[in-house]
Formats: sequence, C-alpha cells, structure tokens
Amino acid sequence: MQAQQTILVTGGAGFIGSNYIRYKLKTDPECIIVNLDLLTYAGNLQNLGEYQEHPRHIFIKGDIADRRLVKQIFEEYSIGGVINFAAESHVDNSIADPEVFIRTNVNGTFNLLDVAYKKWMSAPFQYRVANNQRFHQISTDEVYGSLGETGLFSENMAYAPNSPYSASKAAADMIVRSYHHTYGMNTVITNCSNNYGPGQHDEKLIPTIIRKALTGDKIPIYGDGKNIRDWLFVEDHVKGIELAFYKGKAGEVYNIGGGNERTNNEIVENLCRLLDKLQSNGRQTYLEQVQFVEDRAGHDKRYAIDASKIEKDLGWNAEEDFASGLLKTVQWYIEKYR
Repeated sequence: MQAQQTILVTGGAGFIGSNYIRYKLKTDPECIIVNLDLLTYAGNLQNLGEYQEHPRHIFIKGDIADRRLVKQIFEEYSIGGVINFAAESHVDNSIADPEVFIRTNVNGTFNLLDVAYKKWMSAPFQYRVANNQRFHQISTDEVYGSLGETGLFSENMAYAPNSPYSASKAAADMIVRSYHHTYGMNTVITNCSNNYGPGQHDEKLIPTIIRKALTGDKIPIYGDGKNIRDWLFVEDHVKGIELAFYKGKAGEVYNIGGGNERTNNEIVENLCRLLDKLQSNGRQTYLEQVQFVEDRAGHDKRYAIDASKIEKDLGWNAEEDFASGLLKTVQWYIEKYR
C-alpha cells in the first residue's frame, strides 16, 4: 500500500490517537494529519504536546456524526486515508448511558465510512484513483466477549459482546466489514487489548489506582479482583496500527496484544509496591488502601489476545517489557499528581 499524503485521524486528542499522531509526525515527513476531535471529557489537545502546533497537524473540533462537517473535510483536504480512533470507550459510562455510545461508535463510524466510500469510489469495486485509500477501524478485544480460564482471542472467533460499549464497537466493525465485502472498499480492522502508559485518562484502571493511592483515598477494585486483562503498552500499539494501516491486507482483521495477562489484583499489587518504593507515605503500604467494591454489571472474566497473525504477517512484536512500561507509567503519574 502506498503512503497517503493526507490522513484523517479521528479522536486524535485522546490517549491512543494522540500517541499515534506524535509517532506519525515524528517518523513520516511526507504525511499531513487532519485531526478531528470533539474534545469531550476524554479528549485533550495537551496530549499532543509540542506536536499540537506542528505545521503538518491540522486540528478541527467536531463530531464524526456530523455528516456535513465530515464531507467538508474530505473535500477541503483531499483525504487519502482514515484512521478512526474516535469512540466513547469507558464501559461504566456505557452501562449508565448507552445512547451516546450508539451515536458515536455506530452512527459516527457509519458516517465516516459512507462519506469516504462516496468520495473515493464511483461504484462498488471501482476506485476513482489508485486503490490505496484505506479506512482503518480501531477496535477492541472486548467485541469477542469473555474467555474462560484457557484460550486466546483470535481473528476468526465469532463476536460476542457483553456490554453496551463492546456491542457498539462490534456493530461498527461489522459495518466496516460490510463495506469491504459489498463495495470492495479498502478497509482494515485492528482489535487491541487493554492499553496503558503515560497520559491515559484518569478514569481508567491504572491511573485510578495511582491517583487514589497518592491522595490517600480507598482504591476500589471490582468484585474479587480476579478478572484478567492482557495489557499492551500504548507505543507498541501505535506501531502495530501503523503496520496494519500500510501493510495489512484489505478486508483483514489484526489482533494486537501485549501478552501480559494479569488479574486486577496483580495490577494493584504491582502498582502499590512501585509506589511504596518511589513515593512512600512513610506510614503504611499503599495496599492497605485497597477496597473491594460491588462488581460491575456484566463484568467479563478474562480477555487475552493471540497476536500471532500480525507478528507473522506484518512483522510486529511488542517491544516494551511490562515491568519497565509500568514503571514509566507510575513515574509519569507521580509527576502529574505531585
């Protein structure tokens, strides 16, 4: 696949999207990024750091569900590729208010996809220019549902989402899939495991544990703390996205996982021990602040990704060791909350 000159990155002020934009602008001198983000509570242009004012970064505040705006962007900037990070993503929020998840994650994705199709293609399987204009959907391992004690999520598994969030992402993925099979559109989907790293929004598990510990509050852990997630350092995820966008086969799905399965109990124990070393309160271990709370409704037991396809086909490998990645993350949040 040829490099696109101008890429529309949606949700580029969020955690993963901003990491991608910084990486892309740093490594690809030919690329122009148009960053469309509504700047809801989870989006912050400060996540882009010095790249916010980069000459090849164009920021537009707006909603992917605003079809008129999306059409205007495609016309004005001759968009040659789309990477759709934009999404409502917090499971607890989807349980409390699922409507906004349907609007953004389902309707918004359809809007982007359909505008791109009508701009890039004159008819099914007929691109107006060379077939190098690609739509990349950023998805999640949660679309696969919950695993038992064994097994891994692979790309050929049936979707079985259990929360309104994961159901909205699964629906969006299916719409993307349909545009490839029905219209011949050049699409790719990546499903990732739990991301972590410096700069993640405070509502997520790892930042919450660090913040609560440092402020002396109770550290809430759902249920018995034995739910298992696979953790992926955000910079490793970004590199996988780049490979899939440029080298992935049209119509394919690639799973990106860190190979770091941990229970929530293990995560809180590792974080508290690091904080004891780096930011001791001189009185007690931070583990004494842990409090088990009522479990989340429909809480999936275990997620774990088989990343062998992207490793074999595209040459991707997770580079960050989990211990070093966690240390970098803790050090960043200590500075933030200081």
